[in-house]
Amino acid sequence: MSAVWNWLKKEAVLAIAALCALVSALFVPPSPAYVDYLDLRVLCLLFCLMVVVAGFRSLGVFSVLAQRLLGGRRRLRVLVLLLVFLPFFFSMFITNDVALIAFVPFALLTLGLAGSRRYLLRVVVLQTIAANLGSMLTPFGNPQNLYLYSYYQMRIGDFFGALGLYTLASLVLLALCCLFFPNKTLELSFSQKASISSPLDVWLFLALFLVCLVSVLRLVHYLIPLALVVLVCLLRAPKLLKEADYSLLLTFVCFFVFSGNMGNIPAVQDFFSRCMDFSPVGTAILSSQIISNVPSAVLLSRFTSDGASLLIGTNLGGLGTLIASLASLISFRFYAAEKDARPAAYLGVFTLYNLAFLLLLALPALLCA
Repeated sequence: MSAVWNWLKKEAVLAIAALCALVSALFVPPSPAYVDYLDLRVLCLLFCLMVVVAGFRSLGVFSVLAQRLLGGRRRLRVLVLLLVFLPFFFSMFITNDVALIAFVPFALLTLGLAGSRRYLLRVVVLQTIAANLGSMLTPFGNPQNLYLYSYYQMRIGDFFGALGLYTLASLVLLALCCLFFPNKTLELSFSQKASISSPLDVWLFLALFLVCLVSVLRLVHYLIPLALVVLVCLLRAPKLLKEADYSLLLTFVCFFVFSGNMGNIPAVQDFFSRCMDFSPVGTAILSSQIISNVPSAVLLSRFTSDGASLLIGTNLGGLGTLIASLASLISFRFYAAEKDARPAAYLGVFTLYNLAFLLLLALPALLCA
């Protein structure tokens, strides 16, 4: 029983998604139509991006870049700015959760070496917000973007047009927050210099990454990057195939089934259709606070043709509660594992900052919707 309980705590979202799918199946019995619920393109591309980014991480690419940017004599304010902007910009290409996995531990190490652990809580909170907001600029920045971009067959110009100003405003707000840190001088040196383990493999995975991006833009079929990624991994690094977040992929499958079934229940369809007609942005934001923004995107897409508003709502909806974006749990776990961590204080500061960002960014979106 303890093993089951530990699994449930670790994979709470997957367990909830599976339960939702099972309950919905009571109202819409399983049939061959279930296959039509699944967006295989999204699942395959998400898998490819996970594996390719895991390849970059295993080769030491992120560690080398971070050390070169952060090493030497620096002002604390500049150091914080770099620590926050790294996940902001990298999340646009490697997804918000991977950006946090790569750079939150590095912030823990860097601030520890600089003797500035007292600022750790605020920096990790800002890194989390930065990853969640930076990732909204690109179709491959986070799972909900990849899904909605595919589901609504969006043009890349329309996608950038919907989220560009919000991303720019987010960048300005994050920069302003960093200015409130002291401007004292720090000296940073790393005892163990990071290095690239195989330059050839870096170029190989970069090529795979570009193929994935071309497929996201619908210029090549999604099975091409899937075949290439699996083939390269089998030949060069089979263990990378284990690095994909299969629980997230299975969570998507469960929510595809759940949302598909909900769309076939007249009463539920009428309720969500009314909510989305009234305020697609507001509905997406509120829904994200309860079930997080990825399942909200899958569920609500069945009830509106306004893809741009749903895109804005689910991305801004990642702000707010700790579960509004599942990537936020990654940062919390890293911070809570520190010996001098203050989890309660973290949750308080996290909620305060997130609500402030949500209010400043969502109010214009709601007024313009």
